[in-house]
Amino acid sequence: MSDPVDRSRRALLGTAAAVIGGAALHRVRSDVTDRSVSDTSTVPIVPPDATRVPGQPSTALGGRSVFEQPTLAPSGVTTGASYTPLQSLAGTITPADLHFQRHHNGIPVIDPARHTLVIHGRGVEPREFLLADLKRFPAVSRIHFIECAGNGRTAYRAPKREMTPQDVDGLTSNSEWTGVLVSTLLREVGAARSATWVLAEGGDAAVLSRSVPMTRMLDDALIAYAQNGEPLRPANGYPIRLLLPGYEGNMCIKWLRRLKLIDHPNMSRDETVKYTDPLPKGVSRQFSFDMDTKSIVTSPAFPDRLSGPGWWPVRGIAWSGRGRISRVDVSTDGGRVWTEARLLEPALPKAHVRFEHLWQWDGRATTVMSRAIDETGALQPTVEAFREARGSGTDYHFNAIRSWLVEADGRVFFGG
Repeated sequence: MSDPVDRSRRALLGTAAAVIGGAALHRVRSDVTDRSVSDTSTVPIVPPDATRVPGQPSTALGGRSVFEQPTLAPSGVTTGASYTPLQSLAGTITPADLHFQRHHNGIPVIDPARHTLVIHGRGVEPREFLLADLKRFPAVSRIHFIECAGNGRTAYRAPKREMTPQDVDGLTSNSEWTGVLVSTLLREVGAARSATWVLAEGGDAAVLSRSVPMTRMLDDALIAYAQNGEPLRPANGYPIRLLLPGYEGNMCIKWLRRLKLIDHPNMSRDETVKYTDPLPKGVSRQFSFDMDTKSIVTSPAFPDRLSGPGWWPVRGIAWSGRGRISRVDVSTDGGRVWTEARLLEPALPKAHVRFEHLWQWDGRATTVMSRAIDETGALQPTVEAFREARGSGTDYHFNAIRSWLVEADGRVFFGG
């Protein structure tokens, strides 16, 4: 005897085919799923009325709809970056599997039961902490962004019209982080006040390390073991990572294995050869830790196309490593007139905040822009002002105003 669910499905399929010539039921387009329509295991049949067909069974892990396929790009990177699809997200929390990635020598495989964090150096006896030990300390949860120091480099040096928000500024992500404050552990080991710096070192094949001021370690520095309610993903630092809210992302050492108390910067490879800002007139800026005030419009943006004149929302995100975003202005005429946008709650310090501005487009070609201001009064600069101050050779801390060109036919392109 056939299954009654199968019988009901067949009956409905037959009815639908009879009513509208078989066109009511269709498979999802292959260009949406990036798979051949012959792969029937991943291309579901869509009924004309979902209330008339039994739904699919639950699975061990809830997946996204086949109609929603945001991805990091590029993939397969062992040395380099993969970008967050900013234009595909809503709200401020970045899903953990879409958090941007920057790798120096691939993603290590680490057994959490064997991984240790060693704290040693000036004024303390060496101590080792297992992940289980760290979880015995009082936990805190904080929402903060992480941004790669090189975010925006390509859009500054080699802008192209066909760049998405992901291509332009996709090396920033915002998450809820849970872990133990570094200050709690430093008190536990009796850290001496004479140590003014801490060397943080990762446990990947690159053994990336950075020197962090002790004052910052005693402030809001966090050793995170969870992100958005679950253990860290391997690409995001599993089993533990350092989080320094507002500091450049490379200082938030992933796969953290060592904190060494020292009385001066370590001057390691990763803070001398890299992560130093070359400036005009042959000088360089070093230890430029804080990420600057920044914003980007994520809609309308390439490859959007406005269907015609009328009211359109201008939406995007803003952030600052120095505190809370206090205001975002939007211009829909190339920077001649600026209008204050609405900030969506919550507007948290050192975290992404959403902004929105309703714009009545008259159908003529124009340029859409945003600029952010944080609670310290820092204003996002124009591209011209940024280039004058920082020069063309800089590699890090790009925070110039971004622009999007809206053409008369509604097509949108990156304007630099």
